[in-house]
Amino acid sequence: MDDFDQSLREFRLAEQARRSAAGWLKAFEAALASGEASRIGALFHEDSHWRDILAFTWTFSSAAGRDSIAARLLAEQARTAAHGFHLPRGRKPPRRVTRLGIDSIEAIFAFTTAEGRGAGIIRLSPADAGSEDMKAWLLSTTLESLAGHEEKTGANRPTGAAYSRNFGGDNWADMRRKAGAYEDRDPAVLVIGGAQAGLSIAARLNQLGVDTLVVEKWPRIGDSWRRRYHSLALHNSIHLNHLPYMEFPPTWPKYIPKDMLGNWFEFYADAMEINCWTGTEFVGGSWDDEAKCWAARLRRSDGTERILRPRHLVFANGVSSYPMIPDLPGLEDFRGQVIHSEGFDSGAAWEGKNALILGTGSSANDIALDLHSHGVNTTLIQRGSTTVVSIDPSARLNEAIWDEGGPLEDCDLIVSSATPPLIVKGYKAVTKRMLELDKEMIEGLRRIGFKHDVGEDEAGHQMKYFRRGGGYNLDAGSSALMIAGQLGLLQYDQIERFIASGALLKDGSTVPADLIVLATGYYPQQELVRRALGEEMAERIGPVWGIGEDGELNNMYRRTPQEGLWFIAGGLSQCRINSKYLALQIKAMELGKLGPL
Repeated sequence: MDDFDQSLREFRLAEQARRSAAGWLKAFEAALASGEASRIGALFHEDSHWRDILAFTWTFSSAAGRDSIAARLLAEQARTAAHGFHLPRGRKPPRRVTRLGIDSIEAIFAFTTAEGRGAGIIRLSPADAGSEDMKAWLLSTTLESLAGHEEKTGANRPTGAAYSRNFGGDNWADMRRKAGAYEDRDPAVLVIGGAQAGLSIAARLNQLGVDTLVVEKWPRIGDSWRRRYHSLALHNSIHLNHLPYMEFPPTWPKYIPKDMLGNWFEFYADAMEINCWTGTEFVGGSWDDEAKCWAARLRRSDGTERILRPRHLVFANGVSSYPMIPDLPGLEDFRGQVIHSEGFDSGAAWEGKNALILGTGSSANDIALDLHSHGVNTTLIQRGSTTVVSIDPSARLNEAIWDEGGPLEDCDLIVSSATPPLIVKGYKAVTKRMLELDKEMIEGLRRIGFKHDVGEDEAGHQMKYFRRGGGYNLDAGSSALMIAGQLGLLQYDQIERFIASGALLKDGSTVPADLIVLATGYYPQQELVRRALGEEMAERIGPVWGIGEDGELNNMYRRTPQEGLWFIAGGLSQCRINSKYLALQIKAMELGKLGPL
C-alpha cells in the first residue's frame, strides 16, 4: 500500500469514526429528551459503565450495567437538563483505539447543562459481531465550567484596566501587596499547604474569582520539596506533571529534581498571583455553624497569631500527615543516630560507617542508594511484602494516555473517564505486563529472600497507593544492588531487639549500625484532622484517602460530612486534574448553587 492509499484509508476510518460518534450523540440526546429509560438503555451494551463528575450528580459517581445507567441518567436529567451534545472543534477527533482489550471508537464530546458547560468521553463498539450498529460500553460526563463564571483564561483573560497606565494610583505590585496582606478582609478560602495540591487549587479558585489565601509553614514556597533528601527526583515523567495553566519549559529534564521543582513552585505562585503567607502554621480551628465560617488560628514565624474567618478550609498538605515512629524493642538503647526518613538529607556525613534502614518502600530505597553512593555500608530491613516496579520501562506504562500526545486537557479528561471497576481492571492488566518486563529483577529479589507482592488483587502499586498510600518501591537501581549483595537485606522477624551497637538477631549475631533511618511512613490525614480540629471533627469526617465503599477516594476532592471542609492531595497530575473539580464545587457553593451534604 503506497502513502496515498494509506492516507485515504486513514481518512475513511476517521470519517467513519466521526459519523458513528456523532450519530450516537444525536440518538443519546433524543433518548434523554424522551424520558424513556428503555430508549436510553438501548444505546448501551449490557456490560457498560458511566462515570459522572459533577455534571449530573454534583459529585464523583459511577454506575454499571445498561439498566442502572439508564435509570440514573433519567433520574438526574430532570435537574441537569443536559442538551447540545456534539463533537467540539479543537479537541482530539474521534478515533479508533483499543482500551482494556476492546477495539473501540473513542470520542470527546461537549454538552450544556442547566448550570454550565460539560465535556465527556464515549467509547463505542459493535452491538454484535459484524454489526455496524454501535453501542456504548463507556460514557463519562464532566462539568467543565459554570455559566457566567468561566475561568479567566484565554479570550476571557482580565483586561488589566484596573492598573494599566493608572498614573498616580496603585500599580500591579501595589495591588498584589494589598491583596496578599488581608488587612481589611478575610479570604473566602484558606488553603493549608503550599506544594502541588495547595498551589493547584489556589490557581483554579483565582481564575473563578474566589478570594483564596495559601499558608505554608516553611519560609519559602517550594521548601516542602527542597527540604527532602538530597538526591530526590520525581519518579514519573515531566509530561504528565504540569500544574494548571502553565506547563514546564520544554528544556527541562524528563525526571525533575526536587530543588528544580521547588523553585518552579515559588515562581508559579508568583506568576499565578496566588496570595501566600509563608512561615505561617495553621494551629487549629473550629466551625461556627451560625456564621457559616471557620475560626482558623494561624501562627506566624515571629510568634504572632491571627484568627481568620474563611468560609472554606482546604487541607492540601499531602496524602500523609505526621511521621509514624514505631515502638521498636531496644531502640532506646541504640547509641547511634536515629532519624525518620522525613529528616534525612544526605549520606555524605556517614561515609565508611554502617546504616540500617527500616522499610523497603520508595523512600527507603532512594535513601539506601544515596547512602551507598557515599560509601556507607547499608542494609534495608523488610517488615512486610513490597511491590517493586522499575521506573523505566514498567512504571511508564501508567503514563500511556499522556504518551499518546494531544492537548493535556484531553488526556486528563480521558484519564478521568474511568470508573473505579475499570480502573482496577486496567491496573491489573498493566501489572501483568509489568511483571513480564521486571521478571528478571523480581526473580533476583526473591532469590535473596525479598518478600514481593503485586497487591491484594494483583492490581499493583497504583492501587496500593490509593488504598494505603505506600507499600511499594518505584525502583531507581537499589534492587540490582541488593541482588548483587552491595546493599544488605534483613527481614525484621530475624531481629531479636536493637542494642547499643545495632541490631541483635535471633541467632545471636549482631548487625552493626551507626545510623538507623526509620522509613516507616506517616499517619493518615485523619490524624491531621484530629490534631488540628479535634477528635469530634475527625470522627465526623471519617477516613481521608483510601478507597471508600463507592470505589472513590475517601473525602477527596469533594464535599465532606463537614460543611466548608475539603481535602486535596496526590501527585502533580492528580492535583492538576482534581483541583478543577474541587474549585467548581467551592464556586458553586459560593453562588448558592450547591449546598452541603
